[in-house]
Amino acid sequence: DVQLQASGGGLVQAGGSLRLSCVASGFPFEDYTIGWFRQAPGKEREGVSCLSSGDGRADYANSVRGRATISGDSAKNTVYLQMNGLKPDDTAVYYCAAGISNYRSNYPCQIAYDYYGQGTQVTVSS
Repeated sequence: DVQLQASGGGLVQAGGSLRLSCVASGFPFEDYTIGWFRQAPGKEREGVSCLSSGDGRADYANSVRGRATISGDSAKNTVYLQMNGLKPDDTAVYYCAAGISNYRSNYPCQIAYDYYGQGTQVTVSS
């Protein structure tokens, strides 16, 4: 069975940091791109970042660029999202998703995501 398990969320003050983890299983990790998404109450889902596991390409939404770093550990089938300088606007449920990587595309995050995991709540207080 395919599983994507996100963890690492919590309550943090503005300016603080969190590291989110996404542990994947049930599919060939190296062939997939892992994306992080977030959704706040009353708002549309937003793509935050992604990592193409096979070639290491990554991309970020403008809203987190410069404050977020995505990385992966293929030995653990895990992708991390380090977020610094957190703002109240970052408050949302964060979840990870997986889709087959498209190595011919210049935009690694723009793929069809086949699998979605449950989320982890991030709350940033002002």
